[in-house]
Amino acid sequence: MTSKVHLHPLAYLLGIEGAALLRGIRDGTADREFVVARLAEIRALLADAELVGAVGIDAELGGVSVNDVYRDWAPTYDEPGNQMIDLEQPVVHGILAGLPAGDALDAGCGSGRHAAELVRLGHRVIGVDASPEMLAVAGARLPGADLRAGELTRLPVADASVDIVVCALALVHVPDLGAALAEFRRVLRAGGHLVISDPHLIGAYLVPKIARMTADAAAVLPLEYQRPLSAYLAVALPLGFQVLRCEELVRPQGEPRPAQPSAALPMRVSWELLDRTPTAAATVLDGSPVCVVWHFTVA
Repeated sequence: MTSKVHLHPLAYLLGIEGAALLRGIRDGTADREFVVARLAEIRALLADAELVGAVGIDAELGGVSVNDVYRDWAPTYDEPGNQMIDLEQPVVHGILAGLPAGDALDAGCGSGRHAAELVRLGHRVIGVDASPEMLAVAGARLPGADLRAGELTRLPVADASVDIVVCALALVHVPDLGAALAEFRRVLRAGGHLVISDPHLIGAYLVPKIARMTADAAAVLPLEYQRPLSAYLAVALPLGFQVLRCEELVRPQGEPRPAQPSAALPMRVSWELLDRTPTAAATVLDGSPVCVVWHFTVA
């Protein structure tokens, strides 16, 4: 099922200003000077003829599939500058470094970045992904690797056959979290480990929603399923998983924002807009949670 989301640059910037005010009040940093500056900036935004006159874009939520997204993203996925990966990867690799070598599954392996680390650590690795293009990238990185096409909710892996499951930044695309974790539990041996990373729900509210343009000039957005932390526990604990670690990774102070998107939209909602409200943007984004990393074990 799809629905229309109206992406308007002025609406997004006003949202950032409002979030900055609320965060300043919450953190105790919203002194008179800060509040007056934010109100003045809001008035300036409302008086900006270009922003006020922007038509905005009606984007179809769910109008593009996950495989379509990764088909386009595969050639550049591993290029430097992906802030979420820059934060997530060292934490996940640190957890993996503390586990004994055995049989490992990289579920939703994508480009094979975690599979490669598992191989380096001495594990026998299976990689599963639904995107043929991403599997091709993983195959180029790991020639001869055991890479299989499959969905996270129907893994082409035998019962109780692996000691470690890694699932990195992929569950956000899965509508049924319970079905995916049940599959992870099925393939794990007793005493096995599950390491998950996923985009953070709070971070998802703050970053720009960047629409994609189809061949017929329609704007589309993929469906994503960012979840509160309680959702993972509600599913994992009844399956017999025990929590060893949960870490919410935050955006460093003063970290540069991502490069501008290559596909231009008229007055698009994008990272570029935040240059108009740098103080509010820094207040909102700096120190905000970007992703969460879980480490579970099977009792």
